[in-house]
Amino acid sequence: MDSRPPNLLLLLTSVLHFWQCARGQSSYTIDTVGLSIKPSSTVQSGTPVIIRCQVGVSLDSIPNLTHTFQFTRDDVVIHSSTTTEDLVEYELNPARAADSGNYECRVTVKDKSKASFIQKLDVTGLQTPILHLNKTMPYESEEFIATCSAPEEKGSLIFRFYQRFRSGESQKIKQTAPAGNSSETTLILRVIGDSFLSCDYEINLVSEPRRSNRSEEIPVIVKGLYISPIMNVLPFSNVYEGDVIEVVCKVVSPLKDIAVFLTRDRRILKQAPISLVHRFTAKEGDSGELVCKAEWGNVQKETYHTITVQELFSRPHLMVDPIDMFLGDRLRLTCSVSVYVPERINNDTLQFSIYKDNTQLINAQTYITVADPSKNGNYTCTVQANSHTQTFVKESQTVVVKAKVPVSKPVLTVVGGTLVLGKRFQLLCHSDSGTLPITYTMFGPNRLLETKVVSEEDEWAIFNSSAIYKISDLNNFLCHAQNSQHRTTMTESGQLRRSTNIIEPVSKPVLSVLPNMGDVSEGQDVTLSCSVQRGTPPISFSWYRTNKKDALASQTSMNLEGSHRISSIAGEQQGEYYCMSTNPADEAKQSYIVIIGVKMAGWKKGLIAVFCILLLLALILVIIFKKRLLQFKRKTTVELSVKAANNKVERLSLTQAEVNKDANVTPGIMGKSVWSEHVSGSESDDQNSVTAPEKSEPQYTEVQTKRTDPNRVQVKKGTDTVYSEVRNSKQGVPDQTDGQGTVEYAQLNREANHNTDPGNLDDHSNHDDHSVQDGCTDETNCGVVSDDKTADTQNETVLHCQPLN
Repeated sequence: MDSRPPNLLLLLTSVLHFWQCARGQSSYTIDTVGLSIKPSSTVQSGTPVIIRCQVGVSLDSIPNLTHTFQFTRDDVVIHSSTTTEDLVEYELNPARAADSGNYECRVTVKDKSKASFIQKLDVTGLQTPILHLNKTMPYESEEFIATCSAPEEKGSLIFRFYQRFRSGESQKIKQTAPAGNSSETTLILRVIGDSFLSCDYEINLVSEPRRSNRSEEIPVIVKGLYISPIMNVLPFSNVYEGDVIEVVCKVVSPLKDIAVFLTRDRRILKQAPISLVHRFTAKEGDSGELVCKAEWGNVQKETYHTITVQELFSRPHLMVDPIDMFLGDRLRLTCSVSVYVPERINNDTLQFSIYKDNTQLINAQTYITVADPSKNGNYTCTVQANSHTQTFVKESQTVVVKAKVPVSKPVLTVVGGTLVLGKRFQLLCHSDSGTLPITYTMFGPNRLLETKVVSEEDEWAIFNSSAIYKISDLNNFLCHAQNSQHRTTMTESGQLRRSTNIIEPVSKPVLSVLPNMGDVSEGQDVTLSCSVQRGTPPISFSWYRTNKKDALASQTSMNLEGSHRISSIAGEQQGEYYCMSTNPADEAKQSYIVIIGVKMAGWKKGLIAVFCILLLLALILVIIFKKRLLQFKRKTTVELSVKAANNKVERLSLTQAEVNKDANVTPGIMGKSVWSEHVSGSESDDQNSVTAPEKSEPQYTEVQTKRTDPNRVQVKKGTDTVYSEVRNSKQGVPDQTDGQGTVEYAQLNREANHNTDPGNLDDHSNHDDHSVQDGCTDETNCGVVSDDKTADTQNETVLHCQPLN
């Protein structure tokens, strides 16, 4: 709860409210702005119209609140008012067509503003204009003033004036620029007779243009103005020079302020009011048309008369001989006239005078001298003739005498000073001295090229020529220079060749290699020589390799050949090479491609040869060693392999160290060894036997046996070493029964020098055969394979016995 007294709070609130009102910070708002047109939005022209604007404002006790009212028509302000009232009226009395448009009222209260809705006012009808003329009976072509007005209308009006003839035809004769409600202008009527004038106007509104009715017609009478002058020429229209001519020009009219003019070739000869008289002596050149003109105000009338003045003698004519004159020629000037009326002019009375630059040279008809620069100038002559009444003097036209300078010998040069064989070029023919115009004629090889005339100082005789391919062709070019029909000069023979810098393009270059392409080895220095047969030095040579864009080297030479040296060429530098040549002709030529192959260096070849020889020797030694080793093994090694048809496979190897073959040897050991040879472990007798395990360890047993045949005498006892190799059969393979295995017998190393009885040998052989065959069962297919080998006179017979399938 607030403990302050209620009276104090009320006092504070009242003070605050008073302070806010004093500072004008009370709240307010513009509610409505209304616009109305009375009596109606569409009225007839001349009707009073009131446009009323009223505003409604809600406020908080603001005394004397002011309102600013602003009336606009088609967005143009037409009235503004500031008042404390909430209602303002704008009166149109009377309303005219120019008041038509879209009206709006905007009210501003302090810093707030609001506009009303737009109301359209349409005022129909226009006032009929009034026409006024200051003259109703003007003369033809006389100016008079016409005024057309619509005093009650407002705005900018465009007035038009019309003329209607009695035939009923009406035409617009004038239209004025936009102005107020009245327009004054000047009219001129040129048709004589009666007619009627009227006017109307047009007003441009925003919505559309509107046009008024025409004014009342005013009758106008256009009178003819008879002020055409009368002109007389005395004594005649055709007279001789020296005769006196009198011209009378006058106007017969009651009008005042008429001026009369006499003119010839737009030049006024005399002027006077009403009438005039002009006297003059006829001269050469007075022939022509005389004009007599009468002027009243802005009206003019003219009369024309032609007079002809005949000459008694012609104007003198000064002739120069010769016309085409050069320094040092004989110069002759002659003055002559023609007498047309000999009865008035006597030839004996003619007096001639010749002048140079207005200075008299001689009182004669002819002047003769020698042409030189001091005689150049402007020449004239005069003739004086006496008639019965007066003396005549006539002057000739000016003749310019300037002696020509003979044309000097022309000089023929190539434009630019340089000629490239095989290319088109231009020739300049020029003479250092000679009066223009000069005619230059160019002659080429066997034909006429062209003719040119030089008439200005900055003009040149330049001729286009086709290409030549031989230097000697330059001698066939000649130039003739001529500035007179009787004077011709020409160039000297051979002058063009001496004065021209001739450039011969290079021919196709030839690339050569030193040493020859087939003799290039690594480490050698190779020289690439590029040469041309023709070409004007300096010549630029460039060497390229086909797989490289940039040049390997470039050289400029004054000779027809250039070279590039490759030091210590390497194998990677072999390939395709070419060269290009060019000279100031700027025509690059390329040689054919040359392929350079690089051989291996000699020391490398020697090193490879030594290596190959050493390798070959090593190979030969290996082969010889293997061969000796093989022979040794064949002499000392006998192997016998027997594969039994049981659980075990046995291989027996019998080696006979020394066998003494004689007739008393036991049949079982008569120089025969049953063995099987294994060389280097590469050959195996197990091919026809049951395959044994791959890694079976052989077991060797040494047995010494001794056999004696009781029927024979024992010559030598030998000790045989029997090696028995037993390998276990593969696990899981069933044991083979007797007679189903493979037995292999080999008879080797039979000495040819055994001292045996042939008969015994045969018997023993048969015995052996039978023994072998006896070992074959009915189920076994036996075969004998013979293999004769020449190895220390040894014969080998192998008997295979294999079971039948």
